[in-house]
Amino acid sequence: MPEDIHPAPLDRVRAPIDRANGLPNAHYIDPATIAEENRAVLETTWAALAVGADVPEPGDAKPMEFLGQPLLLLRDDAGAVRVFYNICRHRGMILVEEPRKIEGAIRCPYHSWCYAKDGRLVATPHVGGPGQNAHPGIERATLGLVEVRSHVWMDVVFINLSGDAPEFAEVHADLIARWAEFDRPLYHGGADSTFILEVHTNWKLAVENYCESYHLPWVHPGLNSYSRLEDHYHIEQPGQYSGQGTLVYRQLRGTMEEVFPDFDGLSDKWDTGAEYVAVYPNLLLGVHRDHTFAIVLEPVAHDRTREHVHIYYAQPQTDEVMRAKNATQWKGVFVEDIFVVEGMQRGRFASGFDGGRFSPAMDGPTHCFHAWVAGRLEALREGTA
Repeated sequence: MPEDIHPAPLDRVRAPIDRANGLPNAHYIDPATIAEENRAVLETTWAALAVGADVPEPGDAKPMEFLGQPLLLLRDDAGAVRVFYNICRHRGMILVEEPRKIEGAIRCPYHSWCYAKDGRLVATPHVGGPGQNAHPGIERATLGLVEVRSHVWMDVVFINLSGDAPEFAEVHADLIARWAEFDRPLYHGGADSTFILEVHTNWKLAVENYCESYHLPWVHPGLNSYSRLEDHYHIEQPGQYSGQGTLVYRQLRGTMEEVFPDFDGLSDKWDTGAEYVAVYPNLLLGVHRDHTFAIVLEPVAHDRTREHVHIYYAQPQTDEVMRAKNATQWKGVFVEDIFVVEGMQRGRFASGFDGGRFSPAMDGPTHCFHAWVAGRLEALREGTA
């Protein structure tokens, strides 16, 4: 393995910010290092997978992959969002190949074993021989779909692949309390309020860039023209999330000066404030008085990330033209970041790069994330994760 995966560089990552280095190059370009890191920071935590709006109605199912695992996102007949391994318990056949509505049971296309939408195995045709649909050795009660532990918050579907992380509400109690005013129904804007960005970078670089406002004057000059660097503040909760806030959020206005409806009952701070945090490991969230957004970072490969962007509103009915304008505006901002994160990815092939340094005044949120990754890895190696 590359020399820079030894523990000493991780000690430097966790050092105080004025002396710390960033994560070594191997964490962005070396498959063996990244496989170990995936276990530490994506499989054993609450990672973002999708949003509830991906399966809006009972019976809606969407096959997905996460870290190579075949998963099925499903809304059951009771309206609950669930995640199962997308395989039949018989021979491991993929059950659902394309997003679709499941009207009855989930039927395996291989031997027609059937599963209810709550995962129960309900039919095993000819399993005991022709015309015999039962067999003493096949106990249906023990052969339902394998469910992946999941939790929904802010309509984001989180999964814990290892199954042993502390409860989501325990891990993220601080952020849940911080944004308690947004703990209410959120209404997805529909097809004109979601888009996907394919980015040639490691997912962590997307987190690192989103965390900080330091880059605004040069990468987002339009945004910086009214939400200046000096109008921002840092948000840091070690081990959980980090990001930035602005004191001068400006509502989008239509041709007749119309705006989106506000969330009810917000405190005065949100009249002109907004906050943007990276929820560790792979979710980027933004909250404003009149809309929120979620960006689920899908780690496709060590150097490829798929950014799934979803925008939500305070009311189920909002102006279509305004929604499209808002999505276009945000997409423009997020696209401006692509050359930066892709450039940093290419830069990680420079053997003389030591992980870089942090501005003690400006890079606190990014260092907070680096230190968390390093800490999770060290805990995994020590057997305490």
